[in-house]
Amino acid sequence: MASPGKKSFLLRIDPAIWAEIERLAAQELRSSNAQVEYLLRQALVQRGRSLPADNADNAGEDPSASE
Repeated sequence: MASPGKKSFLLRIDPAIWAEIERLAAQELRSSNAQVEYLLRQALVQRGRSLPADNADNAGEDPSASE
């Protein structure tokens, strides 16, 4: 079940990519879902897209902190 205020959607993804996301999530102590959201936020920041201040840290960490 989706968290309140979160949009849920179906994602079709290559099994090899998903396996790597799961490994990375385990290493960084996140759920796979949180890892996907974290990576998407990182990608948006790297492309110069601003995120609303109240949603910038929902994935547990500041995306720019790992750069």
